[in-house]
Parts: sequence; structure tokens; C-alpha cells
Amino acid sequence: MLGGTFDPPHIGHVAAGLYTLDQLRLDRVLFVVANDPWQKSADRPVTPAADRLAMVEAAVEGHPGLEVSTVDIDRGGPSYTVDTVADLEASHPGAAIWLVLGVDAAAGMPTWHRWEDLAGRVRIALLDRPGAVRHDPPGFAVDAVHMPEIDVSSTDLRRSLVAGRPVGGLVPEAVHSVIERRGIYRRP
Repeated sequence: MLGGTFDPPHIGHVAAGLYTLDQLRLDRVLFVVANDPWQKSADRPVTPAADRLAMVEAAVEGHPGLEVSTVDIDRGGPSYTVDTVADLEASHPGAAIWLVLGVDAAAGMPTWHRWEDLAGRVRIALLDRPGAVRHDPPGFAVDAVHMPEIDVSSTDLRRSLVAGRPVGGLVPEAVHSVIERRGIYRRP
């Protein structure tokens, strides 16, 4: 599972899913759209979940093995990874679950709600980029996924979109179409 706010999803997210799928030879990578990304929503406005879901659906369209999950949106409330994993375990008994994480997210795991409860239940697919310093979370099995560095961030993309600057090539064209059609990131 590749969970996130995806505000907006970009080429780095899609690449992460594709590299993970290929290198770990997984059946699929679920893009789990957070309902309420509690570590972000307290600090800044977050685009409504329905809009973020539509953008992620557009981002993975045409990529076999990449799928969208609404498990967090369906549950409602704050999105805690430990709850997402419990829901996936219940709906897919016996399935092996990997959390796809960048080195920054893996280093921040100790700030997650009940993160220790994930040890032994999931493996970590760690996006190991050139020059990145790894801090493997203690108690977790970690599989490195090697991919090139893609220097793009959702924060920078939101700023560009709000300012009316182009983001061509940084978000899939289908995502850009959703943004335009729904008027996401337009100034109030």
C-alpha cells in the first residue's frame, strides 16, 4: 500500500508505485487516499477527499497493477496507518502487506499513531533514492526499492497551481485535467 494525502498526486507517486510493483514482484500496489491526514490537516487546508480521490484515480489509470483504495475514506475520520492495515488484513486474509515509504516517511514513523503495532504485520518497501540517508524503522523487515530521484513535491505543485504557473510534466496529464475540470487549487 502506498498511502498518502496526494494533494495533488504527481509523477513521483506513480513512479514509486511502478518501481515497487516491479522490483518486489507484487500483485498490485494500492494507492490509499487518506480521508483526514491528521498530521497535515492541523497545519494547513487539505483538498477534499473526493477531489484527491478523483486525482489519484486519474493518476493510476492505464497502469496495470496500480489500484486505488478508498478504505480510509470509507472508514472516515483521521487516517491512521494502523487502522488501514487492520482493514486490509480483514478484507484480504493471509495477504502479505508492504508499506511503500520514502526515507523521509520511514524516518518519521515514530510520530505515527500506534506505529509500533505495525511491526511484524507489514514489511516496508523503502524507496531508496541515490544519496538518501536510510533510517530503517526498528523491528520492521525492510525491502529496498531502488529508483531515481524525482525532485517534485505536492507542496510546490500546489503553490504553482494556486499562482497559475504551469506544472506540465510534473503531474500526469489526466490529473491535470481533473484539476482543471473541478477547479481544484484555484484561488478563492
